[in-house]
Amino acid sequence: MTRRGRFAPTPSGLLHIGNVFAATAAWLQMRQAGGEFALRIEDIDKPRSRPEYVERIIEDLIWLGLDWDEGPRRGGSHEPYVQSLREPLYEEAFERLGETGFLYPCYCSRSDLASIGSAPHGLASEGAAYPGFCRTLSPEEREARAKRKEPAIRFIMPERVIEFLDGWAGPQAFDADTLGDFVVKRADGMFSYQLAVTVDDAAMGITDVLRGADLLDSTPRQLGLYEALNLEAPVFSHIPLLVDDTGMRLSKRDKSLTLASLQAEGIPPERLLGFLACFAGWIERAEPVTLSELIPLFRPVYPEGGILRVDASLRKWLWEK
Repeated sequence: MTRRGRFAPTPSGLLHIGNVFAATAAWLQMRQAGGEFALRIEDIDKPRSRPEYVERIIEDLIWLGLDWDEGPRRGGSHEPYVQSLREPLYEEAFERLGETGFLYPCYCSRSDLASIGSAPHGLASEGAAYPGFCRTLSPEEREARAKRKEPAIRFIMPERVIEFLDGWAGPQAFDADTLGDFVVKRADGMFSYQLAVTVDDAAMGITDVLRGADLLDSTPRQLGLYEALNLEAPVFSHIPLLVDDTGMRLSKRDKSLTLASLQAEGIPPERLLGFLACFAGWIERAEPVTLSELIPLFRPVYPEGGILRVDASLRKWLWEK
């Protein structure tokens, strides 16, 4: 079976160094394996997404030298490659989940949810674990609440430890207490990221998902959806987050580390790739390098804690002309 990977950015801003690390690693993984690489635009969160960033992302990837076997501008057998055009697929999966008893309406207000925000358990990327206030409401209680508020719809997570082997981070286990039932469709009708990405990866035959460690704790929820929908899950791998010498995430602090800024300063793509390859440990010292040269050198890297420090001297080298 041919392995298939993807890069799936959200067009809410310019590509930064963290995005580029993830995209490059995912591309190298597939090229080294002789697999296929897809580009998909994840604009399911319409208020955050901007059309102008879609074109900029595509141009930035082309500048870097990353190509894709299917996706925007290239087409392919899994069109469309923009989430906002794939909503019928999400609706179909949503209906299947409802028919099989995995969903329930949630009428909790923002203040109700804020009251559990300081709870000690929960996934970092999702907030505190939802304790299931609305799961056990009687039909009469639901009918009464529905007259006052449009509900969000939550997915019922399995009440057990969810385990998986991460391709980079190693064995992972998430206890049911940290998971909680999560929203798959908001009260305004918008489908959640968790549902959309699960449906898309399955529909596109993605076998390998490589993404940032900030999404590591989304994986057990997506695995819950794969199981409920009777779909085969991909191999999940999570690359470390990039921080500076003080521990601050580079993408959050240094706005100059966007591809747009680097291009404006005349930094060639080979130099940026050498920068990435050096801090990832794929090459011993910083020097310009091409993508084709990196294919045989690519390997997983995951320091303890999922944090990769990029020291000041290496960042200085990037900017040298």
